[in-house]
Amino acid sequence: MNKWLERGYLDLAARLAARGGGRVEPGALVGCVIVRTSPGSEDRIIGMGHYRAVGRLHAEAEALANCRARGEDPAGATVFVTLEPCAKPGRNPPCAQALMAAKIGRVVYAASDPNPLKAGGALALHEAGIECTQSSASELAVRASEPFRKRITTGLPWVIAKWAQTVDGKIATRTGASQWISGERSRRLVHHLRARVDAIITGIGTVLADDPLLTARNVPIRRTAIRVVVDNSLRTPITSKLVQTANSTPCLIATTARTLEGRRAQASALESAGARIAAIASVRPGNSPPGIALPGNSSLIDLRSLLLHLATVEHVHTVMLESGPTLMGAFFEAGLVDEAHVYVGPLLMGDAEAPGPWTATNDEFAPLTLTDARRMHLLSVRRVGPDVRMVYRATPPPPSA
Repeated sequence: MNKWLERGYLDLAARLAARGGGRVEPGALVGCVIVRTSPGSEDRIIGMGHYRAVGRLHAEAEALANCRARGEDPAGATVFVTLEPCAKPGRNPPCAQALMAAKIGRVVYAASDPNPLKAGGALALHEAGIECTQSSASELAVRASEPFRKRITTGLPWVIAKWAQTVDGKIATRTGASQWISGERSRRLVHHLRARVDAIITGIGTVLADDPLLTARNVPIRRTAIRVVVDNSLRTPITSKLVQTANSTPCLIATTARTLEGRRAQASALESAGARIAAIASVRPGNSPPGIALPGNSSLIDLRSLLLHLATVEHVHTVMLESGPTLMGAFFEAGLVDEAHVYVGPLLMGDAEAPGPWTATNDEFAPLTLTDARRMHLLSVRRVGPDVRMVYRATPPPPSA
């Protein structure tokens, strides 16, 4: 098959997969397209499906059902799917067996399944005499399951950094005014993202300066995110919106054991108001590796430990980072940001003292040459009213097929 057609079908499968965002986690976003190829005639799409929610049909099973509902026989057709079909049962029967039973002629998948409990579908299909190949022709399809594959291989949640900036790269005026750099439509997209993630992380500086609510409003809610404050010195006010709404929307304040020991009264007051407190592993300020938030009183939160805590204790799989430049910089320096959503509003400041999206916490992380600068990979660009939204990934794109 022409590689451009292969890419097109896998791109379509990726777009289908994205529809499950916020409903399928901790499972993978998976989309599937079934195509009838006939020599001398045009290809026909005869079935489509995606993983809709935990416990629902897997993408391949839904595509097969869609195919039969159209009155089509999938026997001999080609299946394009974003993730290797599973080989072992879980909440659903194995997809590889469903494809065998349907007498599919060929399977093309974008990414291998690293989950040892489910992997092996490609081998099972091959042993059954069905051609099964991996293709990186579609970057969208390869990347569709990246959050799932990261969690399986590292134990860490997927981290999405979000910020709005002016054309000249400023996120606020020198006095801290930032409402609103982006337009109403952009802000609505941010609320959609909040409604699909498991946690939203911000820093104590943002809480003290802006008193944010960090909830998804006026959009369909797929998940209620835990709001997490990185607060080394436990200064989160009892009167803050985050704490005042903690009984209806979870609020977790991450601090260090040393701070918690010294500020028991403040911790008790916050807990009485409905917030939860988590003591996270710390590092000493004088010996701080990448992966820390900036100083509170005497110790610094290790951000990697924070993410591990969220993954293992709070069952968090996707994280949205909405913070000021200090905490944002610490996450980038530690290599903990997987994706960035950047909204560019049609404004110019021209002020050298106005802050940018993130600030290096240590001069050694500030690049002296362009070669040393961190490189992000552009995934998509979209015009949103007067704004532009750009989505980047931190990892390089997959090699083309």
